[in-house]
Amino acid sequence: MVGAGVTGLTCAVVAAERGHHVDVLARDLPRETTSAVAAACWYPYLAFPVDRVLGWARRSYEVFAALAADESDGGPGVLVRRTQELLPERSPDPWWREAVPDLRRIASPPDGYADGWTFDGAVAHMPRYLDYLERRLAASGGTVTRMALSALPPGADAVVNASGLGSRLLSSDETTSPVRGQVLRLPPVPGVDEVVLADRDDTVTYVVPRGDDVVVGGTSEPGVWDLAPRTQDSEAILARAAALVPALRGAPVLGVRVGLRPARPTVRLALERREGASPVVHCYGHGGAGVTLSWGCADEVADLLDTL
Repeated sequence: MVGAGVTGLTCAVVAAERGHHVDVLARDLPRETTSAVAAACWYPYLAFPVDRVLGWARRSYEVFAALAADESDGGPGVLVRRTQELLPERSPDPWWREAVPDLRRIASPPDGYADGWTFDGAVAHMPRYLDYLERRLAASGGTVTRMALSALPPGADAVVNASGLGSRLLSSDETTSPVRGQVLRLPPVPGVDEVVLADRDDTVTYVVPRGDDVVVGGTSEPGVWDLAPRTQDSEAILARAAALVPALRGAPVLGVRVGLRPARPTVRLALERREGASPVVHCYGHGGAGVTLSWGCADEVADLLDTL
């Protein structure tokens, strides 16, 4: 398994729990990956094609709803949160509507928005959730090792390529490209217990309460590799988030993080047989939906491994 973000770890867990021996190799350990930066609310953002994404997202939603029932200290850190999405224009139901059980229209959207809906979504506290996946993998005999690779390993029974942006090198796939996202961490704010997503004026704004903090964002800059936080971005994010959720006004900033979403025209999930080398199951290009698609994709990856 190449890659220790949420996609790689989830694929590793499912494969290991089906009886495969799994070793994860990655340049970045789980808490160093883009996944650790993610606000991680369930939402199929920047992921295509919609027909396959719908199935992966539906399956992942089912798993997250089950995981949210575990509220123990050592649990996964997954919560069910009421989620509302606000839109500047009247719109048909979202294409992913069948993946959630209770989507409803907002009768009176707030000023500046013409439409929207609410549904019960899921939120993963990513540092805690990544730790949970690592423990679950270890319990099935899997390992995670830091290793910078210049090529996919040739000699394993099979290789799963969940390298995200690393696929540009490891698979010579220049169709995978970054979409820069900057987020801020705020302390818990009384009364802020719903996820709010808003699309307006070519910006994306989101407020994601995770229990011990609130993640607000964000930016969405295709083709930008810059990992340095920008003060002007932070100021703009705070202003938009406070306009959306006034209770956030004056909340201190606990931290600023930047991640590069691994975007691609379509998610690549497919088996490649290589002459003289291990077969590869590719699983990358999830855009801003790595968490949202993780369990559905992991099931399909494990199905392919089971055929080898």
